[in-house]
Amino acid sequence: MKSFKTSLLAGAALLMGIAVAHADPVKISVSAEPIPPFFSLDGQGNWQGFLPDYAKAVCKEAKLDCVVVATAWDGIMPALLAKKIDVIWAGMSITPERQKQIAFTIPIYNTPVEFIGNKDDKFEFVPGGLKGKAVGVQTSTIHAQYVQKAYPEAEIRNYATLDAAMADLAAGRIELVLGDADSVGPFLEGKDGACCDSKGFPKDPLFEGGIGGGLRKEDTELKAKLDAGIKAVYASGEFKQIAGKYFKYDIGMPPK
Repeated sequence: MKSFKTSLLAGAALLMGIAVAHADPVKISVSAEPIPPFFSLDGQGNWQGFLPDYAKAVCKEAKLDCVVVATAWDGIMPALLAKKIDVIWAGMSITPERQKQIAFTIPIYNTPVEFIGNKDDKFEFVPGGLKGKAVGVQTSTIHAQYVQKAYPEAEIRNYATLDAAMADLAAGRIELVLGDADSVGPFLEGKDGACCDSKGFPKDPLFEGGIGGGLRKEDTELKAKLDAGIKAVYASGEFKQIAGKYFKYDIGMPPK
């Protein structure tokens, strides 16, 4: 009898633990390095911008209790797998390599990829054309993968943040930067980017998968809820309203 009661208590505790786990807010993580207008900190230390607004809209439609947190980009996938966060919502491109490790929601948006460089410099974007050129990219991104694949002859410099790469470009320490157009655009429009201009928009299958929310593969129920929320935000026109607050052109990738 004692053993039976003990088993019942253990089972009840397990069920209570499961209930508490499900009751916890879903931790949706942007990157700890602000990239306006995608995400940045306001004066009260809260995350604001396109991705936090988008996450809140999706969670509302999905009837999920969510909280926006931040994780350093180079540790964001390990944090997901270690269950420190529940969703990567930081502009992560959907690629076959990443899909081996984690699951993704349906695409949430897409954005062109753009080379920027000094206004006086000319470049030949052909095989071998960037020999001896220093190209800055943020580490662990499709931009870094693309430059390595398309221009292995270039001097590829990896940075923890895109801002650091663009600072080196402005200082003349590198000659090109590759990043999302909506991230490098504000730099070109600002005082620090007066040195530079667009050098073109490369096309590659790496850039066609769109941006998704990253999840653990076993979190199938959460994925289903987020996918439904994303579709609802698009269908209602709310995505267009949110994106229109931050971007001058369409970054939508309507769900199929």
